[in-house]
Amino acid sequence: MGDAIRVTEDNVEATAAWDGPLFDIWLQYRPLIEESLGPHGEAALALHHPPAGGRCLDIGCGLGDTTFRMAELVGPEGRSHGVDVAPRMIEVAQQDLERAGTPNVSFAVADVESDDLGGTYDYAFGRCGTMFFANPVPAFRNVRSQLAPGGLLNIVVWRRKLDNDWLHKAERVVEKYLEHPDETDEPTCGPGPFAMANADTVSDMVKFGGYEDIRLARCDLPYKMGGDLDEAVAFNMAIGPAAEVLRLWGDRVADIRPKIEAELYEALEEFVTDDGSVVGPSSTWIVTGRAPG
Repeated sequence: MGDAIRVTEDNVEATAAWDGPLFDIWLQYRPLIEESLGPHGEAALALHHPPAGGRCLDIGCGLGDTTFRMAELVGPEGRSHGVDVAPRMIEVAQQDLERAGTPNVSFAVADVESDDLGGTYDYAFGRCGTMFFANPVPAFRNVRSQLAPGGLLNIVVWRRKLDNDWLHKAERVVEKYLEHPDETDEPTCGPGPFAMANADTVSDMVKFGGYEDIRLARCDLPYKMGGDLDEAVAFNMAIGPAAEVLRLWGDRVADIRPKIEAELYEALEEFVTDDGSVVGPSSTWIVTGRAPG
């Protein structure tokens, strides 16, 4: 009981971020995020397909796009259940579910590190959400406890910054002017998108979570960050490591923001394509492990 309480308290700040300012940003950029991040999830689902008729768990499901996708893949005899720590994310997902009327999809607010996830499952999937866990090993262990023997964990996490140069360029621009603030009234998002970028680190996390047959596959795909340069700059100032620092400083750095914005235009110009959209390289790990049995 003590560990569960500790883990939940560790996630209070990240929950406040994802249910507050980051929710608003995610909803604003939802079409762009799905267009660009979606292919990384599709690649993972294609490489390790959820079983027909299987029971699937979507870890950190956000607005539920991947939950609906897994329901399609497992078919009407299967089930897809999405969980997220942010109630407003789940509220939007529930609204989409009510409109769609998909009978084999469900959603719940849950802290993956400590809550009952409504198992048992044959397959657990997570697209770029596990990196934000305050305590990933307990989270993976909790998921594993609700997987059937031999059940598969399949997660997508960002690889190193150098292989996601569009994000890293924006971060370097901000770093010229600002460091991560020591004190802020704004909640932080958690460890951050590159917390599982190192292959050995993420492998150990999954291993100590109790999984066997752990494998990593590299996935390199283009990432559209905007329909034009204006949207790409605004996107990078709203989402990602650079945006997180700007958000945490808030109005205290209002005088610096125009300088950063101008430099971002210069930094991202190299990614402008012939049709005017802005597309950069992106790279993820597809990480899998099996529950013993």
